[in-house]
Amino acid sequence: MAAPVAAPPRAAARDGDGDPPEPRRGSGAGPAGPAVPPAAPPAASRYAANIDDIRAAAARLAGHAHVTPVLTCSSIDKLAGRSLFFKCEVFQKGGAFKFRGAFNSVSLLSDEAARRGVATHSSGNHAAALALAAQLRGIPAHIVVPRDAPACKVDAARGYGGRVVLCDPTMAAREAACAEIVAATGATFVPPYDHGPVIAGQGTIALELLEQVPDLDAIVVPVSGGGMISGIALAAKSINPRCLVLAAEPRGANDAADAAASKARGERVCDAPKPETIADGLQARLGELTWPVIRDLVDEVITVSDDEIVDAMRLIMTRMKVVVEPSGAAGLAAALSPAFAASSPRAAAARRVGVILCGGNLDFDARRFWEGWAPAAL
Repeated sequence: MAAPVAAPPRAAARDGDGDPPEPRRGSGAGPAGPAVPPAAPPAASRYAANIDDIRAAAARLAGHAHVTPVLTCSSIDKLAGRSLFFKCEVFQKGGAFKFRGAFNSVSLLSDEAARRGVATHSSGNHAAALALAAQLRGIPAHIVVPRDAPACKVDAARGYGGRVVLCDPTMAAREAACAEIVAATGATFVPPYDHGPVIAGQGTIALELLEQVPDLDAIVVPVSGGGMISGIALAAKSINPRCLVLAAEPRGANDAADAAASKARGERVCDAPKPETIADGLQARLGELTWPVIRDLVDEVITVSDDEIVDAMRLIMTRMKVVVEPSGAAGLAAALSPAFAASSPRAAAARRVGVILCGGNLDFDARRFWEGWAPAAL
């Protein structure tokens, strides 16, 4: 038996009694699944980013992005029936993982391109992240945001100096408004997820997590457009091919989980409706660049209901004392779902599971938020 591996100082436990975090030691057990690991990822040239790009992004982010902590909670472990390690991107700059990809993208601009600024369209977290990254470089940021985006995220984009332009809440309206701005200003368009430097930046989450907790059997990642899970899958499968990468996706009231449908069909589903879900940050569709990575390297997609997401939020807030937005809680919702073990024998056997808490920008003023936290549920 291998000797127990001490968690780094950043990996700490939080339980419902609110006591200060205490270091937690791992079991040292090897990953679940067959003794022979699956094949390494296909040639890096097939994808928009690779492990070298992700390591280069980590070097650029050093000293600018936070190395976010890993927390554990014994009471949630008991509910899950396995050890969960929460990678807390809620503590990243801007309150979400998006800063990683945005900063990496802005850092790669030439001085000439940077002077003309950057532009994007986003429902919130990428908007704020790009505005902050641009502010740090001292360049303009033009941000197109749908009118129904959470107010806290729009305010953050403005607070970081972004020039916010509101548009109708459709992808066509977002893209048209952004194209207009790019044509008028010469700004560089930085996509929210379907972009190699963004994917590479998000992949640094897995580099950190697998350094903090090296012997994970699986990582559960919320999925929307796919930038975060693509980067994490590329990094994780390069470092440890046996580590499962599992997507957590909201079904929505209209059963519009396009990642699950795409995996089931073996081809990208482009005609799925926008999910009607409380998880406002998980309403995008898979991209042309993210889909090949998800197709090849993401092992399973676990769909969750809004009720399961709200229950996961409640657990994180009451047991761990961490504020998380609905999108950020989707990973725990999947880890607690019966569908987790049912997704595959290897998932059922997983005992040490990383869960990405991808964002904490919760809009407390939204009526729908309080409806989801009805007193009867508390």
